[in-house]
Amino acid sequence: QVQLVESGGGLVQAGGSLRLSCAASRSIFIGNVMGWYRQAPGKQRELVATIHSGGNTRYAVSVKGRFAISRDNVKYTVYLQMNSLKPEDTGVYYCNSASGYWGKGTLVTVSS
Repeated sequence: QVQLVESGGGLVQAGGSLRLSCAASRSIFIGNVMGWYRQAPGKQRELVATIHSGGNTRYAVSVKGRFAISRDNVKYTVYLQMNSLKPEDTGVYYCNSASGYWGKGTLVTVSS
C-alpha cells in the first residue's frame, strides 16, 4: 500500500522550533523529488521546500534561512526542520512525492 505519513506537528511559540517527518513507501520515495507544502486557513496550498534524490534543495522565499529539508534514502523519510517559527507559518503541512502522492497533513500552530 502506497502511503505518506507525516508527524511532528504541534503548537509552538513564535521563535521556537519543530521538526516534521514524513515516512514514505519505498516505491514513491526512491528516485523522486520529495517536498513539503503548507496550507494556511483560507489560503491556497503553497510550496515550502523540495529535495531531489541527489540532495538538491529548493525553498520558498518566506522560509529560506529558517527551514531545512533533508531526506534519508535508507529510511525512506523526508524531514523538515523549522526554526525561528513565526505566526504566519501556521497551517497544515503536507508531504508530497513528485510521483503524485500526498500525505494527510500535520497541523503546525505558531502562537504569538
